[in-house]
Amino acid sequence: MSQRCNGALAGVLNPRSSITAVLGKDVALPCSYQATEEEKVLQVTWLKRGDDGTGMELAVLHAEHGTHVQDAYAGRVLRHSQGSLNDGSILLKNAVQADEGTYECQLITFPLGKFESKINLKVLVPPLPTLNLGPPLEEGQGRTLAASCTAEGNPIPTVTWETEVRGEAKSQESSHPRSASVTSEFYVVPGRSMHGKALTCVVSHPGLQHKKRITHTLNVAYLSDASILGHETEDDWTEGKEGTSLKCLGDGNPAPTYNWTRLDEPLPGGVKIKGDTLIFQKALSSEDEGTYVCQVANSFATKEVRATVSIIGNKAKQVDVVSISMIGAGIISVVLLGLLVLVVILMTCYHKRKTKRITEKYEEELTLTRENSIRRLHSSHSTDTRNQTEENLPLRSESRQGSFRGDSLCRESLRTDSLCRDSRQGSFRADSLRETSLCSIMGEEAEGRSYSTLSTVREIETQTELPPPPPTPVQENQTEKENEEKEKEKEEEEEREQRDGEKNIKQAMTHFVQENGTLRAKPTTNGIYINGRGHLV
Repeated sequence: MSQRCNGALAGVLNPRSSITAVLGKDVALPCSYQATEEEKVLQVTWLKRGDDGTGMELAVLHAEHGTHVQDAYAGRVLRHSQGSLNDGSILLKNAVQADEGTYECQLITFPLGKFESKINLKVLVPPLPTLNLGPPLEEGQGRTLAASCTAEGNPIPTVTWETEVRGEAKSQESSHPRSASVTSEFYVVPGRSMHGKALTCVVSHPGLQHKKRITHTLNVAYLSDASILGHETEDDWTEGKEGTSLKCLGDGNPAPTYNWTRLDEPLPGGVKIKGDTLIFQKALSSEDEGTYVCQVANSFATKEVRATVSIIGNKAKQVDVVSISMIGAGIISVVLLGLLVLVVILMTCYHKRKTKRITEKYEEELTLTRENSIRRLHSSHSTDTRNQTEENLPLRSESRQGSFRGDSLCRESLRTDSLCRDSRQGSFRADSLRETSLCSIMGEEAEGRSYSTLSTVREIETQTELPPPPPTPVQENQTEKENEEKEKEKEEEEEREQRDGEKNIKQAMTHFVQENGTLRAKPTTNGIYINGRGHLV
């Protein structure tokens, strides 16, 4: 604001409505005037207005007589710049909160007279934060105050927390005549994972060029569960072994101490305690067996852990016994396997010889049956048809007997197979099945040969019919009557043979069936078998 006392405006006064100073820092109070060519600033006077409006002079700047500062501000108020009074700014050193208020700059110019401007000074009081710790933190506690941070200033500062720890912040503000304060508390649930973590109080304020930080490292008292390392593997605790040890594992804050004892008896000789480790300095023996107790303790808690040590016999001896047992078992297995192979070979040879004897006996019976059939077939041509039929009955009976012999041989072979299976416990099932199949084939051939095809027999009789015997020469002395009787008897005999032949053919047809224009023999146990090549069996 600029104005002339008589109300006439001239030149330009560059005022500022307010300015901020930091407590303890220097601050410039500006007052400059842009005069015209005809104008000249002769004097600049600085006043401070009180709350009641009264003014107190600080300093007077004169173009010819220099600068005059009141005693109350001596050494604290200086002219900001030398030269023309067009710049009448002053410098207020080491600002304090009492310097806050309204300042007035008055200029006297020639020839236009007096000008004035006002400016408001605000002094900032930067905070000085403090960090206060809560009660000692111990694992297992509930919600506990970890730390509190307090900052006081003008205007009121801002307090925040920076940390990796999970917690809760709670703030409280208070006001004072020339400042205000804030207190922030940080609460946690103590745990061993928090031990050694940083907790930082961060303060922000307009009077600070950078944020202020106060860091605290959390200290949580705890004691972890103890454990013993070194007795997990029994092979490490054999009689005569050296360099063995037991180590007690435990963690805590403060650092724990370790104490080794043996349950119900003192520690064995030759044992040394070194920190958390129990060292067996001599070779292990049965005297070292027992239950060892490790006690872990600190100012927070005490815990203990036990480990039972058993000393086993010399490992080399055990290895020898195990090796001998394994070798013995291997030898027994090899012997049993050899006996099994030998039994298999012997039974196979016996079975083959038995099969060969059965086959030879069957072929012998078959040959005899074939010879008897051929002999009886030829003998049938020298007799009449009825005698031929009667003579064929023994032949069929013999053929049936041959078939029965084949069946008996098959049953004997089957009994042999059964004995083979019982004695070899299933080892020769393949051979038994093969021999049983052979018996089945033999039985089927013998049974098949018991069926006769009368039409085929008749055909073979026609092909193998012997030439009729030569006619008996008639004696010269035979009478003509005898010749006639002979011829008559011959005709009667031919008629009788024809009738018998027709009767035999009708009787034989009862053993056949007609299918699709072909005669097929009915199954019967009496007959002659003709194989596929026309050979009579």
